[in-house]
Amino acid sequence: MGTLYLVRHGQASLGAADYDQLSDLGLRQAVRLGEYFAGQGVRFDALIAGTLRRHTQTLAGILQGMGHQADHLPWAGLNEYDSEAVIAAIHPQPLVKPDTPELVRQHFRLLRDGLAAWMAGDTRPAGMPAYPDFVAGVTGALDHVRAQHYGRTVLVVTSGGPISTAVGQVLGTSPATTIELNLRLRNTSVTEFAFNPKRLSLVTFNTLPHLDAPGLRAAITYA
Repeated sequence: MGTLYLVRHGQASLGAADYDQLSDLGLRQAVRLGEYFAGQGVRFDALIAGTLRRHTQTLAGILQGMGHQADHLPWAGLNEYDSEAVIAAIHPQPLVKPDTPELVRQHFRLLRDGLAAWMAGDTRPAGMPAYPDFVAGVTGALDHVRAQHYGRTVLVVTSGGPISTAVGQVLGTSPATTIELNLRLRNTSVTEFAFNPKRLSLVTFNTLPHLDAPGLRAAITYA
């Protein structure tokens, strides 16, 4: 069997002009995860990442923490959906930046409803693929890992949407359950699969072993 680690990016910049940028905490989360992997003796035979900045920055932080340098395979099919477009498809009125707890809650309520509509085929958010094409981008990456890296240890850095989609495809979850999995994923969380050329099996979901200490609880984030 091979081992596949799907890692969500570190904390990005929700509410800022450019979300697709790790915060200082997000970079520290990534470096800490790399230190954890190094401490456990984990070595990766292959590295794959989405092409968003927060993906490549997270991968760089992990490698920094491991004291390692290596090339990775960019995979655009692992990029996140556009949450603003998803929300605008059901709520075309402008929204203020989610910079208070209530506005953040409103953002995620609308996101949940927008995702449900997109997944059902009821909306086509601007600039985004249809949901089946989004799924195909994720499953294409999983198929590549199964076909090319059997018996190896693979790290994939991506976002909550692709990770929850991967879990949903493996477990056969409903769209509603896939959305809930998506919205519970934490920054730099690790989701582990065992795989062979024919199938993947879920081992763990959304774990934070590198932040499992009292002094690090404040570093657990969701956006």
